[in-house]
Amino acid sequence: MSAPLRVGAVVITMGNRPDELKALIDSVARQQGDPVEVVVVGQGVEVTGLPEGVRSVTLPENLGIPGGRNVGIEAFGPGGGDVDVLLFLDDDGLLERTDTAELCRQAFTEDPRLGIISFRIADPESGETQRRHVPRLRASDPMRSSRVTTFLGGANAVRTSVLAQVGALPAEFFYAHEETDLAWRALDAGWSIDYRADMVLLHPKTAPSRHAVYHRMVARNRVWLARRNLPAPLVPVYVGVWLLLTLLRRPSVPALKAWFGGFKEGWTTPCGPRRPMRWRTVWRLTRLGRPPVI
Repeated sequence: MSAPLRVGAVVITMGNRPDELKALIDSVARQQGDPVEVVVVGQGVEVTGLPEGVRSVTLPENLGIPGGRNVGIEAFGPGGGDVDVLLFLDDDGLLERTDTAELCRQAFTEDPRLGIISFRIADPESGETQRRHVPRLRASDPMRSSRVTTFLGGANAVRTSVLAQVGALPAEFFYAHEETDLAWRALDAGWSIDYRADMVLLHPKTAPSRHAVYHRMVARNRVWLARRNLPAPLVPVYVGVWLLLTLLRRPSVPALKAWFGGFKEGWTTPCGPRRPMRWRTVWRLTRLGRPPVI
């Protein structure tokens, strides 16, 4: 019988949620099976008061969500290679169950081509899962697990061999859509992604627009995502669909101004290496219910 998969966890923080961070780490410590090693990355802050055995990395500045998580990956060896699976958890989240790590080990062991698991996010008070937290178009039933084409950034598990094969998160994105960039590269390499309703991260209900940079970076990174990953004929289709959807949602004038600023930035600034997915992957995404133009 093979040894159980080694699991680590990466948590990035700006140091402004010490109580929530402690609760999250405690929930990781309560996981059944072999202990899960935790690395906390301080984004421009020194994180103190951590429990014994929890490592920390202090960054001189905020590198953004993907940049900070990439530093956490490397804390587990090159490409995270000292462990088999990495959990990426928001610092104000909480693992509801004590068997989540064991469920991850079981899922990855049973399916050698499973590369990423997206957890269900639920509000700790109401138990509600916001529609935007179900990573598929048919999102009306958050209790239904399924194969998906992307995942949730602060509530997931990634097999480190995926990172070794396709690379880490795109640090230049800073915030927004970095998960889809990694997901598309993983799918193009033949890996699968599962949404698991039974793996729950409790997280307060929030709106993404609470971030001051939201509208600009969402627009810029949509364009970058297309430029980096899509076959050339699909780039204008994908970007055009999102432009239309944005206008239909009738954002405020300041929000729309920021969005168009980011849209322009996405076309006029470097987006990183371009590695367009194969048409076979386009068809695979379509069969999974989300063609890469939506």
